[in-house]
Amino acid sequence: MKVSDILRVKGGTLYTVQPDEALSKAVEIMAGFDIGSLAVMEHGELVGMLTFRELIHTLSQNGGTITNRSVRAVMDDHPMTCTPETELEQVRPMMLERHTRYMPVMDNKMLMGVISFYDVAKAVVDSQNFENKMLKAYIRDWPEEEDKGETSQL
Repeated sequence: MKVSDILRVKGGTLYTVQPDEALSKAVEIMAGFDIGSLAVMEHGELVGMLTFRELIHTLSQNGGTITNRSVRAVMDDHPMTCTPETELEQVRPMMLERHTRYMPVMDNKMLMGVISFYDVAKAVVDSQNFENKMLKAYIRDWPEEEDKGETSQL
């Protein structure tokens, strides 16, 4: 299974913010759409990712406030990315190794979408459930032996 399969199921909605946007505005967007990340775009190019992890870290360092801060000041400016052609078996260890919950999907310099660890886990579970159903159907339809009365001779 490829990342493009996840994007096809997930749909094409992208949530973005500009790096000079107020951090409070980014929080409003994330809360309003119930999302955990925003792709940070500048002049049509991905320049970073803002996730709840950066927000919590910023809140912790600033006594629970985010006033007068820009997205650029707290975003991850080197997010790990993948392509639509990346195999899921490659994405899982990448996300686990760096504790990445959100990964931008890039086709050259074009942002195609963002996948989450949830999206990856759901795709794996769905694939395993389908495989289990197919195996159970195969076993249930197992052909019976033709001559049950015969014994084999060696």
